[in-house]
Amino acid sequence: MKIFLRTYGCQMNEYDSELIESILLADGFSFVDSEEGADIILLNTCSVRDNAQRKIKGEIHEIRHRFKTTKQPIIGLLGCIASHEKEKLTQDKKFYADFFAGPDSYKKLPELLRQAIKHLHPADFALSDIETYDDIYPKRKPGVNAWVSIMRGCNNFCSFCVVPYTRGRERSRSPENIIEEVKRLVAEGYPQVTLLGQNVNSYNFEGVNFTQLLSQVSKVDGLRRIRFMSPHPKDFPPDLIELIASDPKICKHIHFPLQAGNDRILKMMNRHYTHKQFLDQVVKFRKKCPNLAITTDIIVGFPTETDEEFEDTVMVIKTVEFDAAFIFNYSVREGTLASKQYPDDVLEKEKTRRIVLLNAIQKEISLNKNQALIGTIQDVLVEQKGTSKSKEEWEARTDTNKLVILPNGKYNAGDFLQVRITDASSYILKAVPVTS
Repeated sequence: MKIFLRTYGCQMNEYDSELIESILLADGFSFVDSEEGADIILLNTCSVRDNAQRKIKGEIHEIRHRFKTTKQPIIGLLGCIASHEKEKLTQDKKFYADFFAGPDSYKKLPELLRQAIKHLHPADFALSDIETYDDIYPKRKPGVNAWVSIMRGCNNFCSFCVVPYTRGRERSRSPENIIEEVKRLVAEGYPQVTLLGQNVNSYNFEGVNFTQLLSQVSKVDGLRRIRFMSPHPKDFPPDLIELIASDPKICKHIHFPLQAGNDRILKMMNRHYTHKQFLDQVVKFRKKCPNLAITTDIIVGFPTETDEEFEDTVMVIKTVEFDAAFIFNYSVREGTLASKQYPDDVLEKEKTRRIVLLNAIQKEISLNKNQALIGTIQDVLVEQKGTSKSKEEWEARTDTNKLVILPNGKYNAGDFLQVRITDASSYILKAVPVTS
């Protein structure tokens, strides 16, 4: 039977979809690139924000409508929404699917599918304390970057976040298993890997911490670049920034989620740091690694956040001058500590005002930072041909994770080039190759 798999959400979901494909291919299923002709449609879902769940409900409705006059495909709802909404899934018609599987149930997918084919409507939502899928080699698509999950789950319990409830507790893969996967990826031609975890700097396997793992990965022959995401500000060890600064393979970019700039709100969020501790860490980063790019996540309109407290977030953004920021309105996630303890009392129009203001501030900061690079020489990794504006241009990326647009030329995905930056916007750099 032919399967179409659609992925929503974070990079961990992208990795999970590669695991899903590997598991089902090994059991005799095949995959197609579109819904047309698919016997089975799998939706690997995200539950981090409210609009993600509304989108999935709408998508299932649309699929049923599109196939109204033809044979209905089997629909499987996988991932975090399946885990988060398990109490409702068999009752809510907006979630009408033929079977469900949570993030720790993917090895059971062949059997769940066989039951769904028989119209038995199976479901498996169990979370595991040990499952890391370390015995499954993901089915990856061609490219220059490979995601590598080094751990699963989260123990932080930020009050706004559903991840500990949808993905379970932290558990780490062995360093040997991770290194073996990276070596295989290099042999297959991937020049870059990105190590993934809900909180990568919590990685710990029998006394091996994240800094030690990163150092081991860097020693893999043939590997050119290493990225990782995302660390937590509360436990960023000094030896990790020392390693990032000194190791040429480790990219000079840290995604460092702030979430809020006010100490009372940070405490309500259960983030375990103050805005001063966050700023002090940034100072340490830049002292050790002056060319480091820092990006962040921010939530506006957390329950009871006042205008004055929001201004603390504005202050942090202006002080740090992030290279980029991903800014979101707070939305209630059922089952989280915040949903149980705090009213969602910031008006939507006020959330909108705040997000518009922060985006405008960050856009100007990003523009100034990018324009300061005009005329400089940068090392880039060519990623693919074709951009949102031209099929002839190429996309590449700097060590600091900035997107670079190159004119049409004789490049190949995976090439490393030196380029001169010729122009910049808030979001991209334009460049030409440096000719000898």
